[in-house]
Amino acid sequence: MPQTPEEESLGSLVAQASSHISSLVRSEIELAKAEFRFDAKRVGMAGGLFAAAAFMAHLCLILASFTIAYALAQWLPNWLAFLIVTVFYLLVAGLLVFIGIRRLKGLAGMKRTARSIKDLKEIATPDDQALPALNPDREPVTRDGT
Repeated sequence: MPQTPEEESLGSLVAQASSHISSLVRSEIELAKAEFRFDAKRVGMAGGLFAAAAFMAHLCLILASFTIAYALAQWLPNWLAFLIVTVFYLLVAGLLVFIGIRRLKGLAGMKRTARSIKDLKEIATPDDQALPALNPDREPVTRDGT
């Protein structure tokens, strides 16, 4: 016959609480996994759509380049019109490389993280003088303060 909550022992109540907490944690983990799978699918789909859009934009850039070259060919020889468009793109590419190199030179190299880790290391491994129990001229303090 089941016992009433007043009749149950403390041990059985702790065991029940432990099993409830365990099942709650497992349920939360399963929920997190399901949410992660759902989000990962959405991110993957969005990435594929962005890649398709980038490919189509690249094709449009190529077609626009031909259009500009043929428009210039109305007043210049064909080879010169295409050369002008090519040189323009080379200059833009060179400018982008220059800007990229300048941005890379400005990287801090995770200085703050390294400093933080160094500070944590110093806290975790104090100097010998900071530990009174290790100094031979001092006696350790007991619980009653003597």
